[in-house]
Amino acid sequence: MRGVTEAPGANNADLPRLADGRRLTDAPPVADAPPLADAPPVADLPLLDDLMPWSVAPLRFGRSWIVAPDARTLRSRWDRLVAAEGAEREALFRPSRARTPSSAVAALPGQRTGTVRWAREPGPCPEPVRVARGPFDEQLLLPDHRLIDTARPELWRVAGEPQLFAVEQGYVPGAAGPALLVTAALPEGRSPAGRPGRIRPLFRRPGGLEPNLAPGLLGFLGERYGHEVDALEWLAWTVAAARPSPAGCRVPLPADPEVWAAGVALGRELVDIQVRGALSGTKPRLPGGRRPYVRAAVPPRPEALTYDAADEALCLDEGRISPVPAEAWEFSVGGARVLEQWFAHRTAPAEPGSLDAIGPAAWPQEWTSELLDLVTVLALLGAREPERAALASATTSTTPASTALASEAAGSAGPEELRAAGVLPPPAGSRRPASVLDHQEEGPEGQFMLL
Repeated sequence: MRGVTEAPGANNADLPRLADGRRLTDAPPVADAPPLADAPPVADLPLLDDLMPWSVAPLRFGRSWIVAPDARTLRSRWDRLVAAEGAEREALFRPSRARTPSSAVAALPGQRTGTVRWAREPGPCPEPVRVARGPFDEQLLLPDHRLIDTARPELWRVAGEPQLFAVEQGYVPGAAGPALLVTAALPEGRSPAGRPGRIRPLFRRPGGLEPNLAPGLLGFLGERYGHEVDALEWLAWTVAAARPSPAGCRVPLPADPEVWAAGVALGRELVDIQVRGALSGTKPRLPGGRRPYVRAAVPPRPEALTYDAADEALCLDEGRISPVPAEAWEFSVGGARVLEQWFAHRTAPAEPGSLDAIGPAAWPQEWTSELLDLVTVLALLGAREPERAALASATTSTTPASTALASEAAGSAGPEELRAAGVLPPPAGSRRPASVLDHQEEGPEGQFMLL
């Protein structure tokens, strides 16, 4: 079967070699690759929660009508709600314990929206902002705090370039796919399997200031690997090597600098693909000039998404897109296929008469363009998934290691070694958001807040 074998611009021959002379790509391309010598069991690895101490629980929108794939739909829903009166407006709003039309709340950091009670003065429709509603599914949100049950203002304060959010997926035993995803858009943070995850900003302050890492960790890594390690290098390694566990993601820290370098090289490519080329400045593309095209027009209201493996075709009813490598179709996060989740978010039936029922009359061309880009991203990630799984598996073990990918490689730094180095435990203050005092924020009913 044809498929993707390399990420754009990647040259596997340039990847650092392990101690036995083999490249990472020469390792068995499955999750049961033999571990490095002295590789510790997963349960003996340090928790990501201790190494990136500040984390935030997922956002809770509270009402699904405030998020949509396109801005036109959101403005139409807003206008419909504003035009309604009395009991109809109340019903359309979908009040909850956290939010009703009479709730008094502060504006979200960085957003110019009303703070007067919505029932008294809705104000103009806020400018929609891009959010990551699920894995690889960027949509638009009405950033009005009066509409959002739990918005996590501390995340809004640090959003914007060059911030990146590491989204730790909820643990699903035996589920394939990465344990950690990266997005530049503000993430909702919910796992496709419905299990709670955690959102970990890479930086604690706006402008890429103060990495969200245990104090002393970067210095420890610099001494271990013989060069200065920055926050982005750490993130690259973690995306490539993190392992899921019931207690949360765990991160191996191998002693061999070549193993670290190989993982960082792979992780940089994975992160760049996930953020759609924002790091390299090059939009992800399939190798060999392959590119998915629309072979048969998508119907106005497709109801089913299927895959024709023989023709490498993604079928939206009678609409067809190809070539779609099998890696893209099979790519899953938290046990759920990403493409199926993406399609369901755009085609799930809505309650008649609700604001959710307001949407495009037919499948927009913009959605097709987004789908083509998503296919490319998933195909590239899927092609590298065996490498990522092999790295993560090779640096840990579930039983005592009897074979080794590199005989000289020593085991991972465990919690005891990190405690001896003064890296663990992280101070209590590092688990809380930093104080951000660079701008005023409007509180309820137009009052200004002190942060």
